[in-house]
Amino acid sequence: MVTDTGGIDDRSFNASAWLGMQDAQKDGKATVKYLQSSTENDYVPNITQLEGQNCKLIVTVGGLMADATDSQAAAKTGQNFAIVDNGSADTKTNKPIANVHGMEFNTAQGGFLAGYLAAASSKSGVVATWGGLNIPPVTIYMDGFWEGVQYYNHAKSKSVKVLGWDETNPSSGTFSNSFTDTNKGKSITDGFINQGADIVFPVAGGAGRGATASAKAGKAKVIWVDSDGCVSDSEDCSVFLASVTKGIETAVKKVVEDAAAGNFKGGTQDVLDLSNGGTDLVYGQQLGSSIPSDLQSQITALKAQITGGTIKITSPSQPK
Repeated sequence: MVTDTGGIDDRSFNASAWLGMQDAQKDGKATVKYLQSSTENDYVPNITQLEGQNCKLIVTVGGLMADATDSQAAAKTGQNFAIVDNGSADTKTNKPIANVHGMEFNTAQGGFLAGYLAAASSKSGVVATWGGLNIPPVTIYMDGFWEGVQYYNHAKSKSVKVLGWDETNPSSGTFSNSFTDTNKGKSITDGFINQGADIVFPVAGGAGRGATASAKAGKAKVIWVDSDGCVSDSEDCSVFLASVTKGIETAVKKVVEDAAAGNFKGGTQDVLDLSNGGTDLVYGQQLGSSIPSDLQSQITALKAQITGGTIKITSPSQPK
């Protein structure tokens, strides 16, 4: 596995992918290793290094690695690749690459539930979200969150305000431009709390821990992304109202074990959503008990409406 720049211990999507790799090893299906990328310039050298070690499958983590994965797959057609947060198609030609398997996640659905929860739980009537980079695997969460707040406002005749993102005006969004800069994450979140936000949804990998530090000082609550924050970042569990999970661990484990069994499905991708474990909303282990049962029932009903197609999420970042 080659990590994105967030690193192996981002408490988020790189860490989740590595857990999936380790799960396959625990099952006795594979021997796994990883190389860590500090910058985007490390992608190709790291992939090349693993190619030289005769890895049966190389898993690249994150849509930012698409170009490097595509070019290396084209250069070494006998090497199998799987990529998290991207399909199997070449980003330039849009044609499937025979030795690449994609894993895509419709986290706009989980984000929608988080937005509804945040709007219903806010005491100030102001919530916020911000991202690491302005790229589809990030903005898909933010779109869903924004849409969930709008849905709540319409359904309940409320006017909860969202800081940091407006799906109809994406150029105005707030980003840390880093998945590791916790100081920037804290600064952004401090600013939102100063504007009245009492629930914040950071979509920024490890940089999101700046939001948890800010929330502890500013008496706000956080909704985490990718993994259950109370598990991956247990020391900050006291500020996690909920987490929007992304089924990376399960998806990576499956693709590794399929490859080990000779069932690698190149040129195809898995599209995972609320209906098949690709995303979900899980409540915080400490703060979850504060969420009223009637609100939890509303969110359960929303899940059924989303999976049944009654509620249509419009985020342009959703997997096609």
